[in-house]
Amino acid sequence: MVEQMYSLNAVFGSLSNPTRRDILKRVSGHSMSVGAIARHYQFSLAAVAKHLEILEHAGLVTKTRQGKEQIVMINPKALATANDYLENYKQLWENRLDSLDQYLNSN
Repeated sequence: MVEQMYSLNAVFGSLSNPTRRDILKRVSGHSMSVGAIARHYQFSLAAVAKHLEILEHAGLVTKTRQGKEQIVMINPKALATANDYLENYKQLWENRLDSLDQYLNSN
């Protein structure tokens, strides 16, 4: 349980930053080199690399080397863990709202 919470903390912490969410969106369609990702932002390559490091630490992306380039790919398993966590709350609220709907319709 502690390991899962650490993983969730890292995932949600990573996703709390709009730049990292944008990077994740960009690599969700296809893998990209670090340089290609960096071209989309007005800050340094080092800053982009730091964002990628945080995403990689959370397990949201993986990096592989192709020649001189590092290629970044999305890792959907980390998102699945977060989705499973949120799904519990979704089910809870759907049940509560269904109960409220039944109550309101019965009166």
